[in-house]
Amino acid sequence: MLCTGRPCDCITVILSVPCQWLVLSAIFALVDAQQILPLNSLSSFSASTSLLGLPSSPQLTVSVASIIPGAGGGTGVFEIQLNDGNGQWSGSAPTGGLLSVQDLNQGSFQISVSDNGTMYDVLDQLPLLGDTTPNQAILFSHVFLAVPIEQPSFPNYTLLPANLSAPDTPSPLSNFTLVIAPTSAQLSLLPQTACALLNTTSSTGSIISNNPWLRSSEGWRSQWLRPHLFYNKIRQVAPFNIFSSLFPLTILPSATFPCPLVYSLPYCPSIAYAVPLPPLPTPAFGYDASSLPDNISSPLLQYMTNFTTMLSTFACGRDLYSSLQTCADCQTNYRTWLCSVSFPRCSEPALVDNSTSTIPIFGSTAQVPLSALLPQPSGSPSRNPYFPNASYDYSSLLPCLETCNDVDRACPYFLGIKCPTAKFNAAASYGVGFIDSGEVGEIGNGVTGVAQDRWGNVWCNGN
Repeated sequence: MLCTGRPCDCITVILSVPCQWLVLSAIFALVDAQQILPLNSLSSFSASTSLLGLPSSPQLTVSVASIIPGAGGGTGVFEIQLNDGNGQWSGSAPTGGLLSVQDLNQGSFQISVSDNGTMYDVLDQLPLLGDTTPNQAILFSHVFLAVPIEQPSFPNYTLLPANLSAPDTPSPLSNFTLVIAPTSAQLSLLPQTACALLNTTSSTGSIISNNPWLRSSEGWRSQWLRPHLFYNKIRQVAPFNIFSSLFPLTILPSATFPCPLVYSLPYCPSIAYAVPLPPLPTPAFGYDASSLPDNISSPLLQYMTNFTTMLSTFACGRDLYSSLQTCADCQTNYRTWLCSVSFPRCSEPALVDNSTSTIPIFGSTAQVPLSALLPQPSGSPSRNPYFPNASYDYSSLLPCLETCNDVDRACPYFLGIKCPTAKFNAAASYGVGFIDSGEVGEIGNGVTGVAQDRWGNVWCNGN
């Protein structure tokens, strides 16, 4: 910051513009201005404006988002270098002050003033792809509210019921907007600001549902149900509040992919993908808790009830069987495993480039491993005997072996949890070596390190 002539009171200036810099002239003094910026709110301007008054506060955050910035300079002018359209300058303004946005070619811009932190931020977390069909997609925001696993304690030693009910929606809710555009819109070349994105592109298609969803121990996310994603298009997703982050997403289901989606199951909160069930009539988006057949949900709930009853024979919440794990952790990991194996996940072989023997990944030609797929011809029995035999061909994405190993590590020994090993045919029923290496006792060092990457590639079913 450059101050000349007199001592200056400092403020925080957050800049968000499409270029690499913006010049602001700041004069910090108790003076009159044509307009005093309101505190803790967003103000929009359609053209250049005169000096703006800043309210007095021991700690101010001023955020500016612009479209077409220009150059400037001179005495009492400071410059903030930007990274992806964002920069920061912190301090206080106990006597208020003036802010002048100098831009010879200024278009519309936004300014926010806050005394409790920035009102604009670029998110480090990425959205999450649930799954897609040829014309549908389930998308999730980043986790906006973490929820710790509820641990039983004196005098209430009970665990969660098998049939979880939909939890109460947190308040206040984070307000997200989803922008979907074809790659021709080149969102990745824009600064990561809500102002720039909304003024240069519009979302294609429609959103039929946008609700908060508690995905098990992950925490609260926004869940979007999106119809009519056109085949063989690479889409880019940017969810933001007044904030923004960019998430390039490759969606490549074949036009004949037959499996419908299942989602919003309170007792299996992380399930949001395609399963080998008969298609539902239009306009149903997919199977949820109200439309899933009872002969599928009832056995699963009975298994969960029986397991919880057996686990409760241990004095959960009073005695310890591990310094790292609890009965609640055991139950949570068992639920994840049970749901993963009870809902076989439909998939199909990746589109491999024969010239390079690689799977296409957005922005990369690096060779990557093939997913753990098991071909399922029409009429073959499902992994879950309560599923009907599918009348179409599909490939089943095997569960990650780690979903079973997590149960083994988290649960008391007397439950007798046993998982197959990589040396003894585990690959026949699980995806092996993706997250963990597959070596006995070794955690991590798998070939991908994750069940699903940021581009939508899924190696094994880790939900």
